[in-house]
Amino acid sequence: MPDSAYRIVKLANGSHSVHSLAHHETFHPVVGPMVEAESLYLRQLRLAERFQGHQGEFVVWDVGLGAAANVITVLRGLREIPGHLRILSFDHTPEPLAFALEHAAELGYVEGYEDPARELLRSRKVHFNTGALTVDWELHLADFPSLIHSPEATVFAKPHAIMFDAFSPAKNPAMWTLPLFTQLYSLLSPDRDCALPTYSRSTILRVTLMLAGFYVGVGHATGEKEETTIAANTLSLIQEPLGLRWLERVKRSGSAEPLSEPVYRQAPLSAPALDALQKHPQFKASGHS
Repeated sequence: MPDSAYRIVKLANGSHSVHSLAHHETFHPVVGPMVEAESLYLRQLRLAERFQGHQGEFVVWDVGLGAAANVITVLRGLREIPGHLRILSFDHTPEPLAFALEHAAELGYVEGYEDPARELLRSRKVHFNTGALTVDWELHLADFPSLIHSPEATVFAKPHAIMFDAFSPAKNPAMWTLPLFTQLYSLLSPDRDCALPTYSRSTILRVTLMLAGFYVGVGHATGEKEETTIAANTLSLIQEPLGLRWLERVKRSGSAEPLSEPVYRQAPLSAPALDALQKHPQFKASGHS
């Protein structure tokens, strides 16, 4: 791994994070890895509440492993609850996690989970216990947009939750297209409630998720952002669904048309997309204006 690929940066609140020099982006900027992961994923997904008393394995897809802050924060949050957690992490490179392990003391959140993280890098899977929690963690190194359209994806364990943490659409548009989210939605089990939070609140993302089949709502603030976004295959997992007032704003937006291919651009919503959006069951089911 080139020494120059990543560096440790100190954030305004005093915590440290990993910065990718190639992408010119910092993982979990402003509030830091643990604070953002707790707010955006652990609490917003109500993981402790949903995991408590769950029968069988509880499956989390971690889309964008990066330096593993999201996964490790979830492990810390659930470690005192007896049960079986299965985590499927996806990324195109293991380098950020390897870098984080080299700087575990500075980053803080990695400490205590070095051994399973190293085994994950060596073997692409690891089985371990942390507190009362039994964990199976697997790593799929591949181009995610290609992987989820492959036959292999159809046999992945179906998720109860998805942590979606790709680089921004401007830097990584392939991870934010309508075909990707449509395929992701098709891989969910209709008999398994699943929610997907992500850090963006952009109109284009929310339209994309809705046209892919998801119900979509306003997500929790993270400290960095006043709003994020949460999507789910059931309205019951959305506390604040987008309503008709949001739909009116979409009609006036200059950046609402989903990306059909992995090239970033901004465009107002097309007539066919608007027609499909207006027919989404959320606007009938939510009762929200």
